[in-house]
Amino acid sequence: MTIVTTNPFDGDKLHEECGVFGIFGSPDAAALTALGLHALQHRGQEAAGIVSFDGEHFHPHRAIGLVGEIFGDAGTIARLPGAAAIGHNRYATTGETAIRNIQPLYADFAFGGLALGHNGNLTNARELRRMLVENGSLFQSTTDTEVFQHLIANASGARLLDRLVQALRQVEGAYSLVALSRRKVIGARDPLGVRPLVLGRLQDAWILTSETCALDIIGAQFVRDIEAGEIVIIDKDGVHSHKPYPQVRQRPCIFEYIYFARPDSTLAGLNVYESRKCVGAELARESHVPVDAVIPVPDSGVPAAIGYANETGVPFELGLIRNHYVGRTFIEPSDEIRHLGVRLKHNANSAPLAGKKVVLVDDSIVRGTTSRKIVEMVRNAGALSVHMRISSPPTAHSCFYGVNTPSQQELLAHQHDVDGMAREIGVDSLAFISIDGLYRAMGQSKRNMASPQFCDACFTGDYPTRLTDKDGGNAQAQLSLLVTPA
Repeated sequence: MTIVTTNPFDGDKLHEECGVFGIFGSPDAAALTALGLHALQHRGQEAAGIVSFDGEHFHPHRAIGLVGEIFGDAGTIARLPGAAAIGHNRYATTGETAIRNIQPLYADFAFGGLALGHNGNLTNARELRRMLVENGSLFQSTTDTEVFQHLIANASGARLLDRLVQALRQVEGAYSLVALSRRKVIGARDPLGVRPLVLGRLQDAWILTSETCALDIIGAQFVRDIEAGEIVIIDKDGVHSHKPYPQVRQRPCIFEYIYFARPDSTLAGLNVYESRKCVGAELARESHVPVDAVIPVPDSGVPAAIGYANETGVPFELGLIRNHYVGRTFIEPSDEIRHLGVRLKHNANSAPLAGKKVVLVDDSIVRGTTSRKIVEMVRNAGALSVHMRISSPPTAHSCFYGVNTPSQQELLAHQHDVDGMAREIGVDSLAFISIDGLYRAMGQSKRNMASPQFCDACFTGDYPTRLTDKDGGNAQAQLSLLVTPA
């Protein structure tokens, strides 16, 4: 019998790699960090860790599992004393999650201890790793986060800020990171602002975290978004902002608004829930067909389906019911029952489906396997016709900026045109929102071809940075630092 720690039936969704949280100036730093990580659980369900500092010593605790499993007892939090802490949720991109890869990573430097947690992905991590190893660095993990540590260690300068700036100047790709030293909590965001990072305040404490929902859970006030290319240092004297890079046009990840971020978060002044409703309304204007009911594919398809239903006047119905108690640990299923796995998460509700023409609204199609099973389930429940509308353009390209994307060859949109995809998943019709429609829903007139307002490379193939480590378009090869070319 084989036990696996990821859902074997959930391989047909894109997964964000992680979320970060840091706090300075609270006697309950570790407990508040655990709560913040709980709010960010959607960004990573494989493992979590917290490192605190009590004025003399760093205290780490990292483990495989969900936040509630790891930090749910008072004894664990009590072993993380101090008024400053950082935390991290992780979603593994390749292979089995190992303790050595769980963040925050900690190391002793000449200037003292430093813990580091990072959301995103470096597109030149393998190249940097090879250079560092040739110069004598010894790596203990297979994450690109450790590359930051070695770059900082090899940098010059008396101040940690100087070393950090030198390190960040050498990396390419996407990062939002938090770090904890003996006197500071530090946050940094890449010059394009691909991954989110926000600043909050709770009484005398300052907070850095991936999303505003992590501020809400602890009753903290949102202060502002950390700007693209900004480094923020929080110490006993307050918050200090540094902008060491030339200003460039920001390219925040548009998929944060479509799927990754929690609906109750606000990113760059845009409420995610309202943005998704606007996307659904624009989708309806572009591709509506006469139907009797609008059915969301829960949970991520719900806001877009609401917007779609509001725009068309067609009733919104819960034709698919999601089981919210699907765990993360499974007995590996046999081939005979694997095809039933989609029912672990969704089941058809025949009452609003039987004898009806329906449109299913979902956020994306990756491999198409889950969509195919859901369509079959809806037909078996008695639907007369099944149409599908997707609140993103076709995902035809791999992501190299912190999203666990299948290789390009595995993406259904890379293999087929829209009509071919419709045949593959068995729908009467299929339509995706156009790229310009997506931008209209986000408050832009259209996509600026010369200078796009978002990172939309998974739809367009227009990558905003060099892909130094790219290996024939294979995202998994690029993300795995275990492989070092000869």
